[in-house]
Amino acid sequence: MGAPTKVQLIKRKSSEQWYINFPAAVAQACNFVKGEVVEWVVHDRFTLLLKRKGTLEDLDEKKKL
Repeated sequence: MGAPTKVQLIKRKSSEQWYINFPAAVAQACNFVKGEVVEWVVHDRFTLLLKRKGTLEDLDEKKKL
């Protein structure tokens, strides 16, 4: 499954922030939970890996909230 997404940049006087939004279909397919912590890992220049932090038990607890 693919979901094309644009990279966004917001420039301020002293900083810049980059954003990549997840389409709802991707978030639902991954069963993301609001407030879940994830980590970006740079595999190489063309590949980013998104790793979940925590365990399945942590996800189950967040779903109950």
